[in-house]
This record gives sequence, C-alpha cells and structure tokens, in this order.
Amino acid sequence: MNRPLSLLAALFLAGTTLSAHAADAPAPLPSGDFAVTNATIAIGDGSAPITGGAVVVRGGRIVAAGKDVAVPSGIPIIDGTGKWVTPGLVSAVTDLGLLGVGAVDESNDSSAENARFSAGLDVSVAIDPDAPPVAVSRAGGVTRAGLAPVAANAIFAGQGAVMDLGQTGPATVHARAFQFVELGERGASLAGGSRVAAQALLRNALREASELSRRSGGQPSDALLTRTDAAALIPVVTGRQPLFVHVERAADIRAVLTLGREFPALRLVIVGAAEGWRVASELAAARVPVFANALADLPGSFETLAATQSNVGRMTAAGVKVALGGFFDGDQPRYAPQFAGNLVGLSRVPGATGLSWGQALAAITSIPAEILGEGAVFGSLKPGFAADVVVWDGDPLEVTSTPVTIFIDGKPQSLVSHQSRLRERYRHPNEGALPKAYE
Repeated sequence: MNRPLSLLAALFLAGTTLSAHAADAPAPLPSGDFAVTNATIAIGDGSAPITGGAVVVRGGRIVAAGKDVAVPSGIPIIDGTGKWVTPGLVSAVTDLGLLGVGAVDESNDSSAENARFSAGLDVSVAIDPDAPPVAVSRAGGVTRAGLAPVAANAIFAGQGAVMDLGQTGPATVHARAFQFVELGERGASLAGGSRVAAQALLRNALREASELSRRSGGQPSDALLTRTDAAALIPVVTGRQPLFVHVERAADIRAVLTLGREFPALRLVIVGAAEGWRVASELAAARVPVFANALADLPGSFETLAATQSNVGRMTAAGVKVALGGFFDGDQPRYAPQFAGNLVGLSRVPGATGLSWGQALAAITSIPAEILGEGAVFGSLKPGFAADVVVWDGDPLEVTSTPVTIFIDGKPQSLVSHQSRLRERYRHPNEGALPKAYE
C-alpha cells in the first residue's frame, strides 16, 4: 500500500523525489554485488509482478530475479520488505541532456534553426550529463534515454543517441543510434507548405544517399543534400541505422509504410501515431514499432482528429510493439510511470482499451530499450542485463510512489538534484537564511 502524502509533499513530488530517504540511510549502499530480498519484483518483460521475490546482482549485472531466488552467502543484502523493485526506466525520444533550461536558448542544443546541415547533425557531441534535468530524471528512476533532435530548418532533425544517466558515465552509450525525420503537418511546413513536398524531399534524400553509397566520388552537381547530410543517410538506406519518423494521422503512417517498397532495407520506427490504432494491423504486418504518447486523446489538430487514449492499447492488442515516448521539456521523462499507470486504469473503463500492469511497465522499460536496439543490454531484470535497478516505496505505476534506491550498472546513484536542494532550502525558511530578495 502507498503511504498517504500531505498536500505539500504531493506538490514537491511533482518536482523531485523525496531525498529524506537518502539522508536517513544508515549506511552506504553496496556497489556491484548485492541482493534485494522480500520485495515485489517486476521483471519488466510484460509479466505480472512477483511478490516476495529477490534480485541478485554480481559485477554490475543481473544474476537472477524472481521467486525462490538463491542469494549467495556473503553478498550484501538490502531488505525490500514493503518495497517494489523494477528495472530502470528507459525514456525515448526526449531532449534530456540536450536542454538545460527551456526558457534559455543558449542552453538548448536540441535544435539548430540556422544550421547548414540537417541529417548530418549528431546530438551525441552536445550531451551534458550535468544538466539539471538529468539529475531530476535520474532521481525519478530514469536510468537510460534515447535522445532525439528537434527538426528546425529541414525535415531531417539529425542523428539521435542513447544515453546512460549514471553519475560515473560515460554519458553516451551509443552515438548516432538513429536518424529522426519530421513529416505530417510540421514536416509539410518545413518542406515548403505541403505533405507532397515533404514526401518528395524525403524520397530524394534517400535516393541521393543510396547513390552516394555506390560511388566513390562526391555529390553530383544537381544534388540537394550536402555531402555530409547524404553520407549520414547511408546507414539509413542500408539498414544499419533506424529511421524514426514523426507522423500522427493514419494517412501519413500509410505513406511512410510505402517507403519500404523502394527502400527495402529501411528500419522504420513511427513516433507519435496518434491515429495509429486505425492502421494497427498494417503496422503489425510491416513489423514497424511505435513510440506513442499515452495521453494523446484530443483532436488538437487536423492530423489528430481520431486521437484516443485507447490508441496504445489497441495497437498493442493488434500485435504492434509500442513504447511510450516523446518526453520533451514539459512532458518530462520522470512522468512516464504516471502515464503508464493511466493506461492500466484505462483497462478498467468500459469500452476503453488499456494495458495490463506488466504491459504498461514494459512500455517504459524493455520495449523502448528493444526499439533503441539495446534490448539485450538493459531494460529488464533478466540474467546478464545491466543492473539498472530501482527500489520503490510502493507500486511504481501509482503517482504517490517514489524511488528510494537507484542503481545503474550496479552502482548506487544519488537522489539529490537541484530541485531537491531548493525544496529543502525553502521548506522551513528561517530569518536571515534567505537571500536578500526574501528579507
């Protein structure tokens, strides 16, 4: 059961986790080798949680997790009575590490409005593991992230990266992990005013990359792409790098799926897909995974007229591999458990389609890891996986639950962030302890 929170605590929960747990810790946490016992264990693979289970970690890797797990003698033990244990959260399609403060342009490296390049942009060179949102997200249970650039001057936004949120780094696990392209309404605007132009630009770019991959010389005189941008698309057309395509309406999704006929090696991933439920069978047949927004349920634009909160559940039921994604600035990665929990609640609403508890957790752990190409490395408590382990004080998909202990690669992580320090500073202000502006 989740303990009740005061109104003040609930408000602060929206900004950070409760650092009192870290402050009250009786002893330093073990690192590398340890076990968590007597806890509710959620593997993260879609299965239901296991009560009275244990997780064993050796050398920063998961050795075993589940019921009746043998704990080696001499290994440090963390008593998980009343706690839940999950894999670390995996946030995909986010600007985490690329943005310091949303209102300060100088701290924003997620887009490049005046750049001379587009597809050739590589966000991995700009990742700042010390940016305040990184610590806030880590304290919320996020241990890995797929960082996506934002399209600003062309339909191609550039190449995304996979980030490790561990305090000891390295921050970049996989540079140039995918290419991101903007279609739909936004892509039409960037391409000159119509979807026709956006599709023509996309197909021309892929053709120029294909031609460049087959020749040793430079770009032809009539090429629209710079050599840098065309070269960056060679891994896409040869199937070595996934192409993340942001589209929302059903017709746009169908148009993207036809790309496979001309470029059979493409590894497509759809981002957004507010109307994905309408073409769920086609997505499943094409084996194209989706990063969807769990809360998109209003016709906020003409391309989302058929949006419904049952979208994720319906696509999942049709056999589409769906993860929750699209965490930019306001929709912060640490909110993912709340979004996933809403889908569990939706499954109990007559006429609606949600997810089971296990499916919802997988949508923010193992499935995004798989789509990012890291499904055998992290995102689950399976043996051999990186020991990204989060201990929660209650059901992690309940909004009142919070992480109390976090490990990344088996190493304990601090729950302290800029927000938690501010909270503690102003929780009980005393005369003379505030800056002059407050006196």
